[in-house]
Amino acid sequence: MAWTEVSIGVTGKAAAQAELVLEQLGALAVTLEDGADHPVLEPGPGETPLWPSVEVRGLFESGVDRGRVMDALHVVPGAGRAGAIRWRDVGDQDWERAWMDRFEPMQFGRHLWIVPGGMSIPHDPANTEISLDPGLAFGTGTHPTTALCLEWLDGQDLDGRVVVDYGCGSGVLAIAAALKGAEKVVCVDNDPQALQATEQNAARNGVGGQVACYLADDCPDTKASLVLANILALPLIDLAPRLLALLGPGGDIVLSGILDEQATMVLDAYRDGLDSSAVERRDGWVRVHGVKP
Repeated sequence: MAWTEVSIGVTGKAAAQAELVLEQLGALAVTLEDGADHPVLEPGPGETPLWPSVEVRGLFESGVDRGRVMDALHVVPGAGRAGAIRWRDVGDQDWERAWMDRFEPMQFGRHLWIVPGGMSIPHDPANTEISLDPGLAFGTGTHPTTALCLEWLDGQDLDGRVVVDYGCGSGVLAIAAALKGAEKVVCVDNDPQALQATEQNAARNGVGGQVACYLADDCPDTKASLVLANILALPLIDLAPRLLALLGPGGDIVLSGILDEQATMVLDAYRDGLDSSAVERRDGWVRVHGVKP
């Protein structure tokens, strides 16, 4: 079957409007892609991550009225400029998988891997494999903030531990913790779609029974031995009392999503609640690991 794809280049602020218009026009699928080369970070609670420039693509059956689509899209800011809207005819294919051609398994530390569906790595009983398709889901290991957290997890013995993943996004850190033996992982986010994605990804990796998902307002008063928060610096600072309260005595806290120049502010927010802290830097980003007295 033949299909028609329309693509519109907009700013991140206008992407949601373009997506809504395409959905209202009956697009069979709508995808958002980076319009340049900007990383999407783990979002702060309640935040929706978008790139500064975005390609919004809508897939229609080949007989769609292109004039009607273009007229509707012109209400989107920036859509009226020359070349902003483009069309192409495409053949039948598995659209959920087509973009996967450019991804490969990713290794973090010595034994922790993210393996996209349909791919494999050489067998090693010491390896921990997370089955997860990198895509628009936040936190798939492709950015230094997530990679720093996964590398830290790779070196830990989590058997029997209770873990909180605050701002869980796609749940990749929670799944890694569960696969490495955590007894329970409490996942928290303000976005119901993120919690749904986490539940689905956890089930796909066989750890659904170890993972419990909560909206931030419903998060139980857990005393975890490990708190993970890969979000952004300002939310981390605001959440410091809450995250420290979730951490039991002697527990570890791992904070990421911090720019190098923001590290001091984050450390100051947590200093009184931690016995010690260590900083790891990569490509202008920082991971903080601390221990509660």
